[in-house]
Amino acid sequence: MIHRGKRFDFELVRETLPDGRESSREVVRHPGAVVVLGLTDDQRIVLIRNHRVAVEDTLWELPAGTMEPPEPASVCAARELEEEGGFTASDVQPIAEFFTTPGMTDERMHAFLATGLAQSEQRLDDDERIEVHLKPVQTVFDMIEDGSLCDAKSMLALLIAARRGMIPTPTS
Repeated sequence: MIHRGKRFDFELVRETLPDGRESSREVVRHPGAVVVLGLTDDQRIVLIRNHRVAVEDTLWELPAGTMEPPEPASVCAARELEEEGGFTASDVQPIAEFFTTPGMTDERMHAFLATGLAQSEQRLDDDERIEVHLKPVQTVFDMIEDGSLCDAKSMLALLIAARRGMIPTPTS
């Protein structure tokens, strides 16, 4: 263990390669996370503007967050949609699971579609400054095309949901 963090741990992992040489890598140990594609009854998507210190920019994203073990991913998804997006959902269903950056972390992302939305209040952490925007499905896919939505977890959740017919398919 290199460092125990508030949410993540940093570990030095040593392994023996097939040719007998030793290798070591620094790995981020992560409890898992969710990304939530909130879809309103009138086919708008819940997007947030979220300042990200690591990239020194404010990004367009879907609501997302870190799981709090032993919290199930679906419970975390409903919680994050309300905390960041200001909505509750009557239905939360899985879209896909994927590793975010397997070259450096074991973080597994769980993507969900949330429907039957009802407005509630955001419950942001003290250090969060998140703006909520409702955008038509086509507009969100146009944002992927023009590069204004460049968050990978959000893009992947949107693209898989569209491919599987879970949300309307964009026209271009």
